[in-house]
Amino acid sequence: MQPHSNRTIQTRFLIALGLTGIILIVEIIGGLWTGSLALLSDAAHVFMDVFALGLSYAAMRLSALPPDDRHTYGYHRLEVLAALANGITLGGIAVGIFVEAYHRFITPEPVRSMEMLIIAAIGLVVNLVVVFVLGWHSHGEGPEHHQQDVNVRSAFLHVLGDAVSSVGVIVAAVLLTTTGWAWIDPAMSVFIGLLILVSSYRVLRSSIHILVEGVPEGVSLQQVSQTMGTVPGVMEVHDLHVWNICSGHIALSAHVVVCNNAQDEHQTTMSVLKQRLSQGFGIEHTTVQFENATCGESPSACRCR
Repeated sequence: MQPHSNRTIQTRFLIALGLTGIILIVEIIGGLWTGSLALLSDAAHVFMDVFALGLSYAAMRLSALPPDDRHTYGYHRLEVLAALANGITLGGIAVGIFVEAYHRFITPEPVRSMEMLIIAAIGLVVNLVVVFVLGWHSHGEGPEHHQQDVNVRSAFLHVLGDAVSSVGVIVAAVLLTTTGWAWIDPAMSVFIGLLILVSSYRVLRSSIHILVEGVPEGVSLQQVSQTMGTVPGVMEVHDLHVWNICSGHIALSAHVVVCNNAQDEHQTTMSVLKQRLSQGFGIEHTTVQFENATCGESPSACRCR
């Protein structure tokens, strides 16, 4: 399994991580100072983004570590375990937000709406800067660029979602300032809590799916089998397994029945199989076992030379 490393993308992640971390600190302090539950809820949403950015960055660094005698696949699964812990934590945070919002509905507390508006606006501006940092990237080719681009897009969508919740906090602050309705603050926090809960569900579903070695999302086992079957010399594909080692590394193992050809033709068939799997599905780590078969009276049926 080839390690992936791109210093330009890693630098962008570090910049985005630093800026998002500043937003997190400012919104926690601002939420406690203004008494705004919506602002604190948005801080929890920002925490999710910090974790997601850190996870993507860690995945890039871990993918560069070579495997050893005790970890033959390397350390990629640490990313999945961290994502699982993140999903559980986010679910707990969302429940805590709902409980606090319930108390706020029953017993409203004063909120510094103008200060809340200023802090939320600052958070939105920084979020947009982070969106620009993650969204501006050059296009390339090959599985390595594709994997890095998936990481960038994932983090980009996380931060974009946080920018949306920042807009919600700004709207709540404006309504609080103009109407004085105290219920707006806990109502907005419930909305942000729902966003966090949905994100928690997606993270948990994805990480558990990887841990139980399910077929990667977006990959059809039938299409993989059909693509392998179109390679000249391949008669049949069976015992086909496709799974994720982590979110960016797909592995495959299969038994392939081939015509009773010479060893050099087996090498050609293997090269074509690997090329089509890499280009068509992004599958780089393959374990293929050839099984010989005699073509009999109809060699064309198994596409022998």
